[in-house]
Amino acid sequence: MVKDCMDYERSCKPCQFHANFIHQPPEPLHPTTMSWSFDSWGMDMVGPMLELAEENIYILAATDYFSKWAESVALLSGRKEEVADFIESNIIYLYGVPRCIITNNGKSFDNKFIADLFAKFKLRKYHSSMYYLQANSLAEAFNKTLCNTLKKVVNKSKKNWHEKMEEALWAYRTTHRMLTQATPCALVYGVEVVLPLEVQILSLRMVVNEGFPQEEPCNLGCKSWTHLTSSGFKHDKDYWSRISKSYNKKVRQCSYQVGVMVLAVKRPIYTLRKNAKMVPK
Repeated sequence: MVKDCMDYERSCKPCQFHANFIHQPPEPLHPTTMSWSFDSWGMDMVGPMLELAEENIYILAATDYFSKWAESVALLSGRKEEVADFIESNIIYLYGVPRCIITNNGKSFDNKFIADLFAKFKLRKYHSSMYYLQANSLAEAFNKTLCNTLKKVVNKSKKNWHEKMEEALWAYRTTHRMLTQATPCALVYGVEVVLPLEVQILSLRMVVNEGFPQEEPCNLGCKSWTHLTSSGFKHDKDYWSRISKSYNKKVRQCSYQVGVMVLAVKRPIYTLRKNAKMVPK
């Protein structure tokens, strides 16, 4: 009898149209883990920002999935030619050809011009769905961090944000990341960068290195980079293992067949307009 009631409720269209959202995930978490730097990148477009030079300014950002190293530039219009030039100049020619790049379905990323570029370098391209933006969560997280950093260093008019991009990137690259338990600079170069404060006030590292022979710091740096890389991979794997364990407890398995009707959420949801309470979501 209980099963019959559940089947009847599922077949009732008004019941489904006005039902609450199902927040339980339908599938277990499949985290994206990488074994080495610059193997996979997540890209996203931020903006439009404040108007400058009579055009909307965008930020094109890319983040490496392993080291969390980030690259970003300010673009005038976010055209496909600008995106292609960024991929070639700021990713491929600096860090090598990656295995794949993850983007959303924006016109700047999904077009024949970009497809030809990916075919030229034999790159794989993955798209995140508008219903599941978490597929490119690393890029989204960096966008949030970058914008929050820029807010703190711009002037009152906020029109010089493009001049503060390098400072914001420097702050991000030299900040300890929770996932890897290291800074992006350390995972990429094998050593922590020398901060301006260490030049003004000699740090312990600067004092100790003065007493080593010239070749000794190089040997220590190679050993340090190997240790940081393996340690970063382990910390990243352990982090996602804990997240997956907690996430999978909430999974509500749901399978779909071809031809089955599904409901789509209307965006945005207006709850304050007239008669909005009687409108299905």
